[in-house]
Amino acid sequence: MTTLTHTPPTADADYELLAARFRPLFARIAEGASRRERDHELPRQEIRSLIEAGFGALRVPVADGGFGASLPQLFRLLTELAAADSNIPQALRAHFAFVEDRLVSTGRQRETWLKRFVDGETIGNSWTEVGGVTIGDVITKVSPDPDRNDGGFRITGTKYYSTGSIFADWIDTFAQRTDNGVKVIAVVSTHQPGVTHADDWDGFGQQTTGSGTSTFDGARVDAENVIDFDTRFKYQTAFYQAVLLAVLAGTITAAERDVAHEVRNRTRIFSHGNASSFAADPQILQVIGEVSAAAYAADATVERAARALQHAYEGAFLDDEVEDERRNDVAELETAKAQVILSALATRATSDVFNALAASGVSTAKNFDRHWRNARTAANHNPWVFKARIIGDHSVNGAVPPRVWSIGSAPKATAREAPTGA
Repeated sequence: MTTLTHTPPTADADYELLAARFRPLFARIAEGASRRERDHELPRQEIRSLIEAGFGALRVPVADGGFGASLPQLFRLLTELAAADSNIPQALRAHFAFVEDRLVSTGRQRETWLKRFVDGETIGNSWTEVGGVTIGDVITKVSPDPDRNDGGFRITGTKYYSTGSIFADWIDTFAQRTDNGVKVIAVVSTHQPGVTHADDWDGFGQQTTGSGTSTFDGARVDAENVIDFDTRFKYQTAFYQAVLLAVLAGTITAAERDVAHEVRNRTRIFSHGNASSFAADPQILQVIGEVSAAAYAADATVERAARALQHAYEGAFLDDEVEDERRNDVAELETAKAQVILSALATRATSDVFNALAASGVSTAKNFDRHWRNARTAANHNPWVFKARIIGDHSVNGAVPPRVWSIGSAPKATAREAPTGA
């Protein structure tokens, strides 16, 4: 087993000091969130402001110029950011995942990438291929570049669900080498010919994450940026899921905030209500209280999942492969359990909040429905029904949860496997 030569941070940055740095930005982001979504205005400036304030280097150790935040602190901040605009933490999901991968890497490129993060460079995502791609196949290819004598490559292929890539300096791309068949991560610079990105995600929620189609047409990739996929950090799928958990938790808080403001300022009442104002009606207050409690439970759930991820991160620095694997399995199970509960909790809370409103609450100008649409969309990633089965299989049979999976068409049945008619 390879033991990492560096050590994880031993002391976390103070959370309130970290949060105080970014909360004014969060407040400004929240002010324009509804308008941006209504007008389909991508949050380019908002993301750039966060990165310029150092948000992209939250996890980079202090000694390397970052903030040295723990994973629980990172996910608390992502939850607060999601309450301001749930699209933005999802747009940054691939960035923080690649930061995590570099933190536990052992190659000489670790320091190079940490400096890039501190300097404000960001990473997007490009993994999923659509169409007639069979599970296990990779259509996007990385080939040796015959015009270079430094071992460089060229990449060709098309990806969808490329969340955040439209804002990024680099794209974390899943591909396969043509010379040896090895599956790799190709980190592709967006600042070159041969890389295009379309903002063509057509979902009814999370509409300004910058997701869509990324196309690579012979784009250059430096040799050191072609990374064997098998070396990827072990808790990656749990990490990706945890970002969506933060999105769901923050979305509940945003719904509570917006509807509480509406109730507080409403002047019309119903003759069969219970008070002289909506803000004093005990039944209306009960609705808001229940949604607030849901937000509290969601925050606590994200916190617990983040602690499991922190333990998995620290496991990478142990000279104990068995314990490392155990911690990664725990992180996968905990984020799966959190996903099952938060998918239902968030979609219900962002729907129930309308019980505190009247007909005017469904006005498209107020755009309160965006919270349900965003929660429903985030909950549809990585279907929770499969996660519930995996959790149950572990509880009943002790089955180890899968930590890597893919999507695509089912393999064609062989003659032996093909069903026969009765």
